[in-house]
Formats: sequence, structure tokens, C-alpha cells
Amino acid sequence: MNNKFDHIESIYWVFTQLCNDKCDHCYNLSGPQGARITEKDCLDIIQHLPSSADRIILSGGEPLAEKKKLYLILDALKEKYGTSAQLMLQTNGDLLNGEILDILIEKGVTRFDIASIDRYHKAAGGRLEELAKLFESRGVNGDEKDPLVRKENYLHSFPLSWGYWGATEDMWLGGNWARGRAMTKKIWKKDPDHNFCAILSGAIGFLNGGENIPQEISIQLWKINPCCPGTKEPLGDARVDDVSDVLERVSKSPVFQQLDKGNPYAMGESIGITEAHARKRCSELKNVCLWCDEFFEHHFDIKSLRGKKKAKTSN
Repeated sequence: MNNKFDHIESIYWVFTQLCNDKCDHCYNLSGPQGARITEKDCLDIIQHLPSSADRIILSGGEPLAEKKKLYLILDALKEKYGTSAQLMLQTNGDLLNGEILDILIEKGVTRFDIASIDRYHKAAGGRLEELAKLFESRGVNGDEKDPLVRKENYLHSFPLSWGYWGATEDMWLGGNWARGRAMTKKIWKKDPDHNFCAILSGAIGFLNGGENIPQEISIQLWKINPCCPGTKEPLGDARVDDVSDVLERVSKSPVFQQLDKGNPYAMGESIGITEAHARKRCSELKNVCLWCDEFFEHHFDIKSLRGKKKAKTSN
């Protein structure tokens, strides 16, 4: 079925939550006992991806903790998209060596992001110099630090490049990640004014994209989401649902239209939940993601795209 969602600019796919590390800040509880899906699940998901995509970011967990599965996915993506989609890998870098890097490049990965240069990962950035030398030895350019954000960097050419970042108290924690281990460890930053929906990896643009950000969806294992943390329940199951059909379906809902605009405060207006009430609850909960959880748990059913009951809110 061809529709306006049969092409997606960016797909962020966490295909495993298995990881060699167990970081305190991890929003999806990745670790040595992290959740996994089967190889068949992965192939089924690829079959249900849109027929056209500009980039696919593979992440975890730690993708190299399931190296065989990663290679299978890369081969299947190459068969589906050829060279039209850029393949990008996010890794903590702990398991990366020359032999593996050569295989990944041969299988079509052109961008590597080391997402572990912070105090929460056990290596705490200690391998950065070693990794820099490894990438240099393979001709992988390290000058471009931020291709994930600047749209023009990946839509037109796919040079070999790498970069790095890590979690800080201002980004990738707290206002962003009121989820998983960060919650249980009580290290999330309580910032009710931080609107994660309005930045890349949030819900903004997941239906339509924007001038400076791509249209990007997130798939956590098999769960189709408008953002990395995800809604309380997924929009669909990529093992059995065509992603384009799922996006077409939710695009008709005023709730998800507001999330696409990066405005979670107004997502309940169509069912009687005022923006004033939403902002009040964000202030009380100290986090916009927690308001999102509350909204979908108590006020709106994703499966039926209907309000759960007539909202009665003050203000």
C-alpha cells in the first residue's frame, strides 16, 4: 500500500536491549539481562518498514552484544534498500575492534556514533583515543560531530564518518529520560519546563518532519513510537503492522497531530483536556514524559484513538 508515509526520512531502531554494561541512566533497562527479540522478528520488522527511507539508525542496548543478529539485519536492510538509505550505528564502542569495523563497513554502515563518553558507562570514555585511532586507520572521518541533528548532513551523501557524545545532566537525562533505570536510581533531572517533545528524538516531526529536523520514528524492539522514550502503549507492532499504515492511522488524530508539532501540552484539547491542566500536571509531575504517560493511561486510548472518558479538568 502506497501512501504519504511509505517514505520516512529517519528510523531509529533499538533492535536489542542486551548490553555488556548496565548504566544507571539507561531509559530502556538495557543490560546483561536486557530484553531481546528473535532473528525472525527482526526480519519481519524489516519487511514491515516503509519501502523508502533516508537513514536507519541501529541502536540498543549494545548492538555488538548481538553481533550475529546485527549482521543479519544489515544484510536484510541492504537487500531492501540497496544504497538509498544510510545505515548508522550507535554503540558504546566497548566491543568494537578492527575486524568488526571492517565487517560493518563492508555491510554498508557509513556512520558510527560512540554514545558512551560520560561517567555513567563503565569505560567512562576511556577508550575514546583508542577508538579514534581505529577509525582513522580505516579512513573514517571524525570531523563531523553532529550529523544526527543537521538534516543536510545525511540526506544527500553518505561519507564514512564517526562522532561521540554522552549523557549529561542537561541532555539525555531527566527532562528527556524519565524512564527505566534513571527513575529507579532517582537520578533523572526534574525539570517540568523541559519539553522533550520539541527536540530531535522527541515526537516533533514524527509525521511530517520539519525544515531543520527529519521525520523520525522510533522502534523499541518491535514497538512503534513517535519518540525514543515512547508513549505509554506503542502505536503498533512492527512485526505484524506495516509502519506506514500505523502512521497513516494515527495521523488522523488531533492528539498525535499536536505531538507532531512538538506540543504535548495541547494534545488533549480535542477531548477536553486543557493546555492549562496539562502544564499544571507537568509542573506537579516535574516531567513532560510523565504527563504523557498519565494522559495515555487515564485519558486516551491509542488502539481506538478515542478519549477514555469525558475529561473534567479545572482551568
